[in-house]
Amino acid sequence: MNEPKKPMAEANRISKILKLTMGEDRFPVNIEEVAKEISKKYYPDSPITKIDGKDMEGFDGLLKPNKDRSKWIIVYNTAVSPGRQRFTLAHEFGHYILHQDIQTEFACHQASSDDWDATERRIEPEADLFASTLLMPLDDFRTQVAGQEISFDLFGHCADRYGVSLTAAILRWLEITDKRAILVASRDDYLLWASSNRHAFRSRAYFATRKNTIPVPEGSNIHSLNRFSVNQYEVVKANIWFPEEPDSVRLTEMSLMSDQYDFTLTLLLMPTADWQLLNHDDEPDEEELTGFIGYRQFPG
Repeated sequence: MNEPKKPMAEANRISKILKLTMGEDRFPVNIEEVAKEISKKYYPDSPITKIDGKDMEGFDGLLKPNKDRSKWIIVYNTAVSPGRQRFTLAHEFGHYILHQDIQTEFACHQASSDDWDATERRIEPEADLFASTLLMPLDDFRTQVAGQEISFDLFGHCADRYGVSLTAAILRWLEITDKRAILVASRDDYLLWASSNRHAFRSRAYFATRKNTIPVPEGSNIHSLNRFSVNQYEVVKANIWFPEEPDSVRLTEMSLMSDQYDFTLTLLLMPTADWQLLNHDDEPDEEELTGFIGYRQFPG
């Protein structure tokens, strides 16, 4: 049995090829062209020969071979934003590179990950990781944000550079920052979803939005009681959001209203907390959480 392929290693291998051949001109990555050319070069007996966009209600994308597995096709949903379409293409390409020996067809639904079976719980995050690494290589991403003030303008620059959504760019930044950072979406004073980076999660700063209905704290600037305005920054006590935080710790709220999806996107930033790391026995089941980084689970 072949060793499982590693998502980041496979994506980085392709990124190195693109960097050598195209340099700075490789962004945003032309996923359709890359998928076809890479598959033809490395899998000449079963390349990806067709990529097609369709309005597919309930589906993000589909990867499927013909009967004798001599050709593969990717179909993606055009009824979503261009950034999400590109991420779906990269995600399905990830299934092709990583998982084509595991199953014969990959149909990625827009259903909650709560409905995934055991295999999907493993391979779907791997395809997401492949996609984010290919579209937003960490070395280049770090170069874009190094020494810059964290702002929605900066994340917008990254989103434009890589051809992804603003949400995807922020989620990528969550992976590399040494800050405790949590991205939340809210509507009508309740959280829709949330994603904590590892630093935040290990200090108990997370929201289990999959299984709980969680209100926005009344002391938060984004609560309707406080007349939240678009694109606002506010510093509040961290224990407004996370009661276990000491009274002296401050949290920065960076908030932006999304007209397209009718929710407020808020980035919560806190200082490091080496004094409050989870004990191993205290760690919650990650399946109860929205996940650290789960790009396709979030609109954008």
